[in-house]
Amino acid sequence: MDKSHMPASFKDHHEWYYASLKSAADSAEMLYTYNSVIHGFSTRLTEQQAKSLKSQPGTLSIAPETRYELHTTRTPEFLGLGLDESDQLLPTSTSQSNVIIGLIDTGVWPELKSFDDMGLDPVPSSWKGECEEGKNFKSSHCNRKLIGARFFCKGYEAIQGPIDESTESKSPRDDDGHGTHTATTAAGSATTSASLFGYASGTARGMAPHARIAVYKACWLGGCFTSDILAAMEKAIDDGVNVLSMSVGGSISDYYMDTVSVGAFSAMRKGILVSCSAGNAGPDSGSLSNIAPWITTVGAGTIDRDFPAYVTLGDGRNFTGASLYSGKPLPNKLLSLIYAGKASNMTNGNFCMSGSLNPADVSGKIVVCDRGGNSRAQKGLVVKRASGVGMILANSEAYGEELVADAHLIPAASLGQNEADDIKKYILSDDNPTATIGFSGTELGVKPSPVVASFSSRGPNPLTPEILKPDLIAPGVNILAGWTGRVGPTGLESDARHVSFNIISGTSMSCPHVSGLAALVKAAHPEWSPAAIKSALMTTAYTAYKNGKPIIDVATGLPSTPFDHGAGHVDPIAALDPGLVYDVTVNDYIDFLCALNYSSDQIKHTTSQESSCSSGKTYRVRDFNYPSLAVNLETASENGDDRAVNSVKYTRTLTNVGSPGIYKASMSVHNGSIKVRVEPESLSFNRMNEKKSFTVTVSADSMPSGTTSFGHLTWSDGRHIVTSPITFTWT
Repeated sequence: MDKSHMPASFKDHHEWYYASLKSAADSAEMLYTYNSVIHGFSTRLTEQQAKSLKSQPGTLSIAPETRYELHTTRTPEFLGLGLDESDQLLPTSTSQSNVIIGLIDTGVWPELKSFDDMGLDPVPSSWKGECEEGKNFKSSHCNRKLIGARFFCKGYEAIQGPIDESTESKSPRDDDGHGTHTATTAAGSATTSASLFGYASGTARGMAPHARIAVYKACWLGGCFTSDILAAMEKAIDDGVNVLSMSVGGSISDYYMDTVSVGAFSAMRKGILVSCSAGNAGPDSGSLSNIAPWITTVGAGTIDRDFPAYVTLGDGRNFTGASLYSGKPLPNKLLSLIYAGKASNMTNGNFCMSGSLNPADVSGKIVVCDRGGNSRAQKGLVVKRASGVGMILANSEAYGEELVADAHLIPAASLGQNEADDIKKYILSDDNPTATIGFSGTELGVKPSPVVASFSSRGPNPLTPEILKPDLIAPGVNILAGWTGRVGPTGLESDARHVSFNIISGTSMSCPHVSGLAALVKAAHPEWSPAAIKSALMTTAYTAYKNGKPIIDVATGLPSTPFDHGAGHVDPIAALDPGLVYDVTVNDYIDFLCALNYSSDQIKHTTSQESSCSSGKTYRVRDFNYPSLAVNLETASENGDDRAVNSVKYTRTLTNVGSPGIYKASMSVHNGSIKVRVEPESLSFNRMNEKKSFTVTVSADSMPSGTTSFGHLTWSDGRHIVTSPITFTWT
């Protein structure tokens, strides 16, 4: 299509493409839309329809389909792992296969092709785990890819009573889908012709496709209980995993009272990197979970792939949303439109809760439902049961313009807050509001991407503000990966559809991305500590697009900050060769606990080892060797001098993991009143594993309490760029 010919009545060219296609072929649907390689779209047409479309104003050309072999699904390619040149930089399949990723989750669906072990060497001799049998699960379900599977339910049954084996399997088998999705995201084998009802079609593979998978089922339909989680972590450590991935979280408590934190410390002490989801409580400030400094805390961003759906109103306006609906389309006409809040006698009727809609008001109509209160797909089911024929899912301020696609059971589209508000205004202003919904498949090359997901939990760290969290972000929105055969893609009981792959969102999805990428780094550098691997992932992450503009926070539409994205978006190829790392030993972590004034008993509870703090030593959290800096500054008292200067000094130590070189420091600070001095300004490294220390001194005038600012410190030898985010907060 000739983009310059788009009529002014269309908001964007995707809507124009959709309208042009419909004018030539009412029943045709778009398969893809394109932004970069061409401006246009693909669709399925008869020869006559193609001729009609070619005569439309703005159509440049029409070409018949030609078959190419698809090599990858979107996430690896988006991360730079699906490119021929990157394959030369990645660790070999043999070194990858020596790395074992353990996942504590809802289990596994072992029959999927994503667990095919073709071409893999024998199981590493270091492996001490096993494949436990139980209902619907045999030891033969394990192989050289899925090398271990266990389940833990004693705590669950103690609280909930015996597991109902008519509804879930008392075995490692996954009845939920979540565990299978995370496992295949981290290390699934390459699987051709993967898609969800034709959406996101391609070859699906995990981040470390040659790594081994060990599954520890500690989460059940009624939840995950800490006793089971801790038992699973312990067994994973004993079995010999190298990376432990946990897409679970709970409330914040002191490290010595946090089961995951305690278990993760033990794993770290054994050389195991623990990767955890940051939580889905964003965009609220301080909403994080899994914040111990020995845990890699992962937030979520988008990738460059969308699943557009289009809402057309009776007044001619068009709005773009998202959907994975794949069933029978709506009739080719405008249908009556109603807001759920006006079709219910319940105070929360606008949320389309179960039984809240009056069938007499919604029968045959498209219903606008507000997001929140129940699952997005369930809202569509509520509409369907009340005889509605379609749904528009309206974002509130809490979700902003974030578009999460779902495999709805009725024609439905999710819309951002601004467009949803426009539709609600239209309903109020029109005596006979009407609309229709159309769908256009998969759109690639979406820009800007990534953006920080609205749901991704945010900093600052609510427990230890001096430690910046999250650590980084990774793909977590609309992610395609393996699925259970037990439930449909929505997870609803009434969803009888069976799929091998599903598209879902959450920091649960971003966590296994980083787990798999950590396995790649571990394969390339088996001698590195968990802290060195985390440092490599953090200091090579990026915070700006290729055009130099900062990564956007979709919740606000503004540039994101380190409280949103941590060190930035993961860049796995760069992480394989970071140049320098901020390494941390077990004793360093104990010094950190001493700086928190932990008692000997509290330290022992946290570390599972005897330790004590020396009365003759000064402990400071700000000297803990973390790859980021969170600077806390004091606001002058009302009776004091408002121009009082804060001055705080930080110490860090860098370890050379590359070739000899001279690294020079550079600072970028957004607030001109903040002065930062790095001493020395250059560091010379002559050998591998050589360590050099430096100090960072921050001076700043008093600012009102709650003021924040940001910056970053970069060390570079001209080839490597080692970047640490810095936050400044006045309290």
